Amino acid sequence: MPLILTHTPPMHRALAGAGIAAVTLALLFLANRRLGISSSFEDVCSLAIPWPYFRSSAVMVGRTWRLPFVVGLVFGGLLSAILGGGWKASWDVGMLDRMVTLGPAAKLAWMFVGGLFIGFGTRLAGGCTSGHGIFGLSNFERSSVTSTLSFMAGGIVTTQVIYRLVFHWQG
Repeated sequence: MPLILTHTPPMHRALAGAGIAAVTLALLFLANRRLGISSSFEDVCSLAIPWPYFRSSAVMVGRTWRLPFVVGLVFGGLLSAILGGGWKASWDVGMLDRMVTLGPAAKLAWMFVGGLFIGFGTRLAGGCTSGHGIFGLSNFERSSVTSTLSFMAGGIVTTQVIYRLVFHWQG
């Protein structure tokens, strides 16, 4: 199945999985660090927000490796987009645009509210989907099993609601 916006074929799942495993194992064995994106977001926020939490030693200590990790993710995404046929800014959100016509302001509001839900869930779970789902599950951590099951259940319910109510899908 081609990618939604570029209509290019995706990377094979085995290759993508091997890449994620390589990064996870390298972080663990070479740097004694856990893979997770939400803690990296704290580092980005600490650059701009002068609140005491963002100046704590727990946040400041990880900056030396997490900020380059985030920069690498951004550049890796750009490189992937360029190699996959080019990148251009777009307000297109695929099937949602065909079913529900939203203007740019409504799309920004939709993304902002979605981001709030994701941020709330991440803080409630004590980590993000990548931290729990990739690293925590590989270490058989009970909290990660619970969190990942909750993330998956929320995604399944949301997908079913969107597809059945918005897209009127009966499959």
